[in-house]
Amino acid sequence: MTTVGFGDKPADAAEHIEVPSHLSTLPQTPLGVLNLAFRRLRSSETQAPAVSWMIERLRVEMPFDLVVANDARVLAGAFAVSGGAPVWADMHEWAPEERTHVLRWRLLVAPLMDHLCRTYLPRAQAVSTVGGEIADLYAARYGVQAVVVRNSSRRVALSPTEVDESRVRLVHSGAAVQGRNIEGMIDVVRQLDARFTLDLYLVSPGADQSYLESLKKRARGDARIVFQSPVAPSELPAVLNQYDVGVFWIPPVHTNARLTLPNKLFDFVQARLAIAVGPSIEMERIVRGYDIGVVSTSFALDDCAASLESLDATRIRQFKANAGSASPELSFEADAERIRRIVREAITVGRSAHARKAGGAEK
Repeated sequence: MTTVGFGDKPADAAEHIEVPSHLSTLPQTPLGVLNLAFRRLRSSETQAPAVSWMIERLRVEMPFDLVVANDARVLAGAFAVSGGAPVWADMHEWAPEERTHVLRWRLLVAPLMDHLCRTYLPRAQAVSTVGGEIADLYAARYGVQAVVVRNSSRRVALSPTEVDESRVRLVHSGAAVQGRNIEGMIDVVRQLDARFTLDLYLVSPGADQSYLESLKKRARGDARIVFQSPVAPSELPAVLNQYDVGVFWIPPVHTNARLTLPNKLFDFVQARLAIAVGPSIEMERIVRGYDIGVVSTSFALDDCAASLESLDATRIRQFKANAGSASPELSFEADAERIRRIVREAITVGRSAHARKAGGAEK
């Protein structure tokens, strides 16, 4: 397996091609922006500096048996380097509205994402996404049947920790980026009674620390809110295990927020935590279906606070125990067979096509 991307070589890769960190995955050059503005979408497909660099670098590595496109931005690039091999389009979330809460993205980039999906998804051997609701959107708009591969965490052998009758230890982990409503979590805790504490394990993507600093300023003066050092993903469940309730309330500011099913939810399950979320369709379905936490009636601060105030030690213990029971089914191991099936079928199709092509050449 050859991997291509930013950062160091993944542990299981046979070869890794590191993309220079300064290269953008969007056409953010002057010519690229001009093409986006004038809707020259075909010209923009591989104009992102990281994508064009990848295509040139991978020409010497071909042929491949299977190419995995890690989201819509690299769809055209994946087909450019496939040499006719099958392409698996791993879309993650709803690509056409990835960042539509940002005006420039909505005006310039969203049309390109829609164009890439419309052009290349029907040609892909396999398409995957993180939840059933988003899979339905891909089917409705682009006529493709996406396989659901959740952002699940590997199963971890942990037991629920004991619950203190006088404290409720809340925790949130993830990226410190605008739109995740982390400020709302801080505001909720500030209006709760002294039983509640909140620890935040936040990573700031890129060099911009301004949002993280604004969160720290917002929490200043409340000793119950603590910003902890970030933890490696593989270590996260064991670290979170010391807490009682994982929290995540993200208002439906765009389609991906409305339909989110994030990896942190699965981290909370593997950590054997109770979970507190808002009425987000996919998360509510899991939290209620497995009886592992509480769902607020809305995303208003008072309603989020009320859902936490409904918790006592007995309910938290039961939710944590239920998370332990649900952990095998809500783990990566449960999703892995879907990935194996995608790979097996794609490679089989690719080799059959290659054999037919070779047979035709011999004739």
